[in-house]
Amino acid sequence: MNGENKQLTKTNPFMPETARIVRTYHLTEDVKFFQVRIVEMDKALSFKYRPGQFAMISVLGAGEAPFSISSTPSRPGLLEFCIRKAGTVTNALFRMKENDLVGFRGPYGNGFPLEKMKDKDILITVGGLGVAPLRSVLLYCLDNRDQFRRVSLLHGAKRPAEMIFREEFFALKQREDLECHLAVDEDDTGTWTENIGVVTTLFLKLKEIDIANTFALICGPPVMYKFVIKELVKLNIPKDQILMTLERRMKCGVGKCGHCAIDYVYTCLDGPVFTYWDVIHMRELI
Repeated sequence: MNGENKQLTKTNPFMPETARIVRTYHLTEDVKFFQVRIVEMDKALSFKYRPGQFAMISVLGAGEAPFSISSTPSRPGLLEFCIRKAGTVTNALFRMKENDLVGFRGPYGNGFPLEKMKDKDILITVGGLGVAPLRSVLLYCLDNRDQFRRVSLLHGAKRPAEMIFREEFFALKQREDLECHLAVDEDDTGTWTENIGVVTTLFLKLKEIDIANTFALICGPPVMYKFVIKELVKLNIPKDQILMTLERRMKCGVGKCGHCAIDYVYTCLDGPVFTYWDVIHMRELI
């Protein structure tokens, strides 16, 4: 009987915290920035997570969906997300305003292995909405600059208007402790001052790479992985030092529903961060 009572009083992992939208604005035509804070201030300030983890956000009457955390744990209290309008939950979120309330569960997933990455060179390659989780690790590296060696960012988009966090990354280009290269596939404005071409063309602009001491992080559209990984393999970066974030129909976040299963792993538990060595052994994925 005691065991049963103990089980019944455990915290329900599916019960969300209440969070308030503090700030929201458009990043692109179909992507919005959301800054939220857990309503209970003690919980907001003590909330712990790792870059690369995700959270479940719910809207009453619309449902729940997983979103990568775009903020950095080195700046506690507020959580940031960039969300693309793509379905019932995101449509509801796009209608919400500052001070509206949402449900929040998390964090989930493994995140990036920051301890292994310390005292190493960090090479980040992003495309499209892939900037969401990798912005978190980039800001973490910049906030803890003495813990990492060279930090480089390669950011690609189809057109200037579709580059998420464009103004923020233009500002970051001014930093002397960050190598930042931006590219668009095509310039339909005639005013783009950076590189024109696919994101892999930016590899030619990188300074000499210390192969054994570099962690390469990737996130972007599925087609991007193939070509970026090809470049990284040509550079002879070890397969276990190539890290990528993968999303696969995550629903519950706690490994119960099975929607995100790939062979014998659950993306929500074993990922969403995997090494290239992990991925080449996932027959269902490759």
